[in-house]
Amino acid sequence: MIKTKHLLLSACSVTLLLIFFSFKMTTTSPSPRLQYLMRKPKTSSPNPPLIILLHGVGSNEKNMFSYSESLPDDFLIVSARGPLTLRENSYAWFQVQFTPNGSIINEQQAENSRKEIIRFIDDLKKIEQFDENNVYLVGFSQGGIMSYSVSLTAPEKVKGIAVMSGRLLPEVKPLIAKDNELQKLKIFISHGTHDSVLKFQYAVDAFDFLQSKNLQPQFHKYNEDHTINSSMLSDLNQWLTEK
Repeated sequence: MIKTKHLLLSACSVTLLLIFFSFKMTTTSPSPRLQYLMRKPKTSSPNPPLIILLHGVGSNEKNMFSYSESLPDDFLIVSARGPLTLRENSYAWFQVQFTPNGSIINEQQAENSRKEIIRFIDDLKKIEQFDENNVYLVGFSQGGIMSYSVSLTAPEKVKGIAVMSGRLLPEVKPLIAKDNELQKLKIFISHGTHDSVLKFQYAVDAFDFLQSKNLQPQFHKYNEDHTINSSMLSDLNQWLTEK
């Protein structure tokens, strides 16, 4: 009877230890929670600069990754997938409704994704080698929105952003860092003057606001709708190369 009790206690102890170590391994895993694709630098560098590509609503990491071969060779390039699944191969950073009076966003989802991207940058540091002082966010549409949100609230994480057909959320403005903390931030804005999804005025408004913060964004406009074309990529490449 005593031996049986001891065996039961031993078995319970082993089970508890296995649960503990399993939990510990799970919670300390360095793997980023966001899915992503990666292109290594084409030039040898022990500490390359990093570009994180952020897609628009309803798209996915493969879409933005298709532009990776057009970007400078010396960058490590990561294309991240938004955390919200809309349907198969369709993801988002937050849900949005487009109405005649403007777009209505899910503010909590947008805030969660802002924090998630910041965590993603930290998680990448644990498994990929890159220069943490040379991190750039390149986002299209909703990905551009998130680029504004992350960089303006956590400028210590990002050296520069390229916002392509995006906008600056008014909900983020109360969270923006102090003006002196923003001064090293480099910003590239590109937007189609005939954008039917996120109107061109959004780019103008963001540009004016950033100038009020003593920032000097590089602003490019194109005779285009809501898209990325070869001219935009060429201008982006030149900006990245200069930085």
